[in-house]
Amino acid sequence: MPTGACGINCDVCRLRLLGTCSSCGSGKSAQAKKKLEAQKKIIGGNCIILECACTKNKEFCLRDCDRFPCENFTIGPYPFSQGFLSMQERRRGDRPPALNHHETLIIVPDEYWDRLCERDINKLCNLTLTEPFTADSSIPRGLIVHFLNEDIFVDFKERCLRRKQNNQWENTDDKLLELVTLLYLTNVKKLHPIGKEIVSTKDLKEAHFFKGEHKLKLAPLLERFGNDMEGFKTAAAFLEGTSVEMADAAYCLLPFPRIPLYYLYWKGDKEFKTKISVLFDRSIEAYFSADGIWGLVNLVSLALIRGNVEPY
Repeated sequence: MPTGACGINCDVCRLRLLGTCSSCGSGKSAQAKKKLEAQKKIIGGNCIILECACTKNKEFCLRDCDRFPCENFTIGPYPFSQGFLSMQERRRGDRPPALNHHETLIIVPDEYWDRLCERDINKLCNLTLTEPFTADSSIPRGLIVHFLNEDIFVDFKERCLRRKQNNQWENTDDKLLELVTLLYLTNVKKLHPIGKEIVSTKDLKEAHFFKGEHKLKLAPLLERFGNDMEGFKTAAAFLEGTSVEMADAAYCLLPFPRIPLYYLYWKGDKEFKTKISVLFDRSIEAYFSADGIWGLVNLVSLALIRGNVEPY
């Protein structure tokens, strides 16, 4: 259930769409007990409102407790206080969990880095329109990839990805970004023309993959922008997307310089619901298998949901 015991409706919260946070659940729910356990581990204590609701077996304080509003609400920072707003601001800056289509954490195999480090950096840059990273040495130690609206340093020597913060390249533990970047850089073998054929998942060679739990994860995107086409346009433009003549609103986004993704938005009306879909250039099959395409779309969709904020 998306509504917490205190009355906060997590169903309309962006943190839930991103997968960064989950609802506390009602005071009678198993979800609440799990949340209390997690709070003890993470912050060393519990939300007194949730703990009280669980102890007194009340689903929702506002509806079920005769003592509402009690001192738990008047003395604490929650809900709807500066503490809540500060938490939102802080957690919106966190990276969403890197999950695969089985909803388990992504682990990047070491052999992916082994394969990448065997490649010639200069040749790889020519194939991908990336730049060699030389720093103070004439010998490249990696390359710079432009991902959506930011530069990512792929550090061959330290085997990690780095983002620039305060004019310094800082290590970023973003497993989904690391995975799709390594897949692309290890699989690219030659230049493929782009723009000749735009296809949907139904047209791909591995079309059978994108069914059931493997269906593209677009529901959170639709929840965020279903009634906000202008917000969709703003988010896509922030990610350096280029407007294209498709649907009611459509943008070509470039997670990598030669890998276009086309996000299409059809505005709903009385007869039809709002729809968001993704199209691809046929050449994407030369670089990614079906599960790699799924991960890439998920990564870009999360960036759209995150919206007009600076990169992590």
